[in-house]
Amino acid sequence: MALIDRFFARAIKRGQLTVIHADGTRQSFGEADPALKPVTIRFGAGATRRILRDPSLGAAEAFMDGDIQVEQGEILDLLILFASNNRWEDNDSVLFPSAFKKAVDAVMFRLGRINMERRSKRNVAHHYDLSGKLYDLFLDTDRQYSCAYFSAPGIGLEQAQLDKKAHIVAKLALKPGMKVLDIGCGWGGMALYIHQKTGAEVLGVTLSEEQLKVARQRAADAGVADKVKFELIDYRHVAGQFDRIVSVGMFEHVGTPHYRTFFRKVRELLTPEGVMLLHTIGRAGGPGVTDAFTLKYIFPGGYIPALSEIAKGYEGLRYFMTDVEVLRLHYAETLRHWYERTVAARDAIVALYDERFYRMWCFYLAGCHVSFKYGGLVNYQLQFSRSRDALPLTRDYMVEEERTLREPHKVTLRQAGQAG
Repeated sequence: MALIDRFFARAIKRGQLTVIHADGTRQSFGEADPALKPVTIRFGAGATRRILRDPSLGAAEAFMDGDIQVEQGEILDLLILFASNNRWEDNDSVLFPSAFKKAVDAVMFRLGRINMERRSKRNVAHHYDLSGKLYDLFLDTDRQYSCAYFSAPGIGLEQAQLDKKAHIVAKLALKPGMKVLDIGCGWGGMALYIHQKTGAEVLGVTLSEEQLKVARQRAADAGVADKVKFELIDYRHVAGQFDRIVSVGMFEHVGTPHYRTFFRKVRELLTPEGVMLLHTIGRAGGPGVTDAFTLKYIFPGGYIPALSEIAKGYEGLRYFMTDVEVLRLHYAETLRHWYERTVAARDAIVALYDERFYRMWCFYLAGCHVSFKYGGLVNYQLQFSRSRDALPLTRDYMVEEERTLREPHKVTLRQAGQAG
């Protein structure tokens, strides 16, 4: 049996994988399982060599180039088949890299994870300055490019992203007249939502020129450009003080050598009674490395932190960590929606870029989905305060305010402030 076939035999026990090699020979692995779709793939002449040379990047690029064709099922089904047979919590995955590969990756990663300011803007532009048409095709109408919050079974992506904003804003314990900083504001959806629901003045900062244009236009169209402002500026250069700071989906781009800088700067920007809410992808286990495919094609300079690494960033700075929530499966569900919308928009994406880009995007979203569904990735929502007295004694206020935010006919904080 060929080396790669031995790998498949070890990796696939549940569900059925059929591999058609370049010479026409066919091998099947695993046993049929009603919970897993059967998958058939066909290898081109160079696929085996590429996978054996670098399993992660090689397989991705072989798929992108058409050297791996999924003839039964689709790429998501293939990745689910592998990932469900090698779950993170089982701790015996044959997909884990060897000790040697881990050591090499760790060295290369340390060299690449120093996310200096001059590199940060370039890294952000690589991903977020893609065509706005692409994001319109697979994101919700508010372009929330982060984990949604599925507050009830069966709700759609639009509602889940709206509920995500309510879930986060409720934790900020906002009051009329407060000033808010949104670090990594994206296309402005969170900042505009905060002002709409609470009346707070918001400054959003980003390193993406394309996001800045859209965010400013949205604020102008809503007639709130004097209350919701956006700037192209690195968080390290923001001045002033804010009652609340929120950061959603930005911390993954900070880089571990700069976690201390990030938390020190945030503390400087917070008022003495200030509160911050940090929403970030995280590792359920210890520190790791970013896979080669993601670094090369998706998020150069990106890194998903372990909770222990985040803790090293703020410990000793006289913060109170006032709340921790772990969202385990919400991003898996979000990514499934994004993947399905991408597949439905295949022709439009190919016309916008090309077939290789479309296949790369599908691989990216499918791979992320299985990483949250079966792998060791989660989302953390971490709340910090400079003061032990700034927030209520129990978490009940979060639930009550979230309920208010999600019921549009109730009096909002903004209306309450105007009435007073």
